[in-house]
Amino acid sequence: MEKGFIGIDLGTSAVKLLLLDEAGNVIRTVSEEYPLSFPKPGWSEQNPEDWFEKTMKGLTRLVHGYEDKITGISFGGQMHGLVVLDDRDRVIRPAILWNDGRTSEECEYLNGEIGRDVLSHETGNIAFAGFTAPKLLWMKKNEPEFFARIDKIMLPKDYLAYRMTGVHATDASDASGMLLFDVRNRKWSDRMCEICSISTDQLAKVYESYEVIGSLRPDITAALGLPNEVRVIAGAGDNAAAAVGTGTVGNGDCNISLGTSGTIFIAADSFSVDQRNALHSFAHATGRYHLMGCMLSAASCNKWWMEDILNNSDMVKAQKEIGELGRNHVYFLPYLMGERSPHNDPDARAAFVGMSMDSTRGDMLQAVFEGVAFGLRDSLEVARSAGLEIHKTKICGGGAKSPLWRKIVANVMNLSVETVEAEEGPAMGGALLAAVGCGIYPDVRTAADAVVRISGTEVPDPALVALYEERYRIFRKIYPALRPIYGEL
Repeated sequence: MEKGFIGIDLGTSAVKLLLLDEAGNVIRTVSEEYPLSFPKPGWSEQNPEDWFEKTMKGLTRLVHGYEDKITGISFGGQMHGLVVLDDRDRVIRPAILWNDGRTSEECEYLNGEIGRDVLSHETGNIAFAGFTAPKLLWMKKNEPEFFARIDKIMLPKDYLAYRMTGVHATDASDASGMLLFDVRNRKWSDRMCEICSISTDQLAKVYESYEVIGSLRPDITAALGLPNEVRVIAGAGDNAAAAVGTGTVGNGDCNISLGTSGTIFIAADSFSVDQRNALHSFAHATGRYHLMGCMLSAASCNKWWMEDILNNSDMVKAQKEIGELGRNHVYFLPYLMGERSPHNDPDARAAFVGMSMDSTRGDMLQAVFEGVAFGLRDSLEVARSAGLEIHKTKICGGGAKSPLWRKIVANVMNLSVETVEAEEGPAMGGALLAAVGCGIYPDVRTAADAVVRISGTEVPDPALVALYEERYRIFRKIYPALRPIYGEL
């Protein structure tokens, strides 16, 4: 290996680091976990210092034996999280994460009093509980002494980059999820900053995902034993980075991610907004755009059901209890943390519906798999109603490792589902962005085309598609029926 490129995926429960050589081969991967805090029901926070400490620990392991080869570093990271620093670069409060639901009042204010039309005009999106702007309004109202101390506003991966370079930077894809960024024109919205009582001086300079923002600080290179000049490239939000890592870079390309959250990501050459703003209209790491539907709970639903409820971690064995697909009488609404796309309802909660005396553990687990797939299809239907024709999708994330779940997704969506050879998600995308930033590839699409290889395809079965079509018709009726009581819960 002559040159090595590092991708850092700052996830919700762990940081994953990947080392890629100049030919696109994965040399090593490393993971380090850190805690997640839920101070109150619906709240979700982390300590940014944990991110930095675990990343440095992981980097030490990752680069061992390859120190002199490291050329560039980039990122994929959990989006929307609010990290605030004072004028001495101290973290003011724990980061409020993407899956935090405390901002319902602020979202009502933004979508209602300010108005959805204004938000969509200024940013291309409306307010969702996880976005960054509502978090700032929440801080202003509930923690005014902290709000008054804010000098710098950051996203999670950008805090890591700041600690490593001293440069206050972000990228267009991640900035798109703040509700402070004019996505169409790729610049901060003065109007949104005014609404949130902040200035653009508190926000970072915006780069494209493949652009160099600086070099590692001398103390970082010394601690890791790296060369003096290691370029740091801006990186992308986790879903845009994962899309790069799966080759979802051309107009109409689709990727489904089954991670802690679940997403459907559709690349587009031009900017567009659906009529209800049910999908997010964001910048892509390619320099173009994408539409995205995001569920707050996906593989985390399986983890909750298996580990927290059944006290069982043997998912492979549990799946053997699942019966015939397409004929399960149990339904599951996967709204454990509320829901974003397409319902935008932080009060929504999970539910099992349709159990009877003969319902089994296998039926319940199957319902969880199917409920997440149905929830993602809700977003797919929004995209289809906007005229987008999608016939196949890539798939990534921890849940994508299940052949059964891939089969369910293929038939619920009626899409061919492709797996990639090196399914490394945002970390792979980050490493490819680093390679582009260091000049190994001329652009992101060339990098993805050169490296990403399809390893398998799940083709939908017309008979099973028909069965799931009927089940999806029933699924779509359950949320509207329960919605009136969520506020009372």
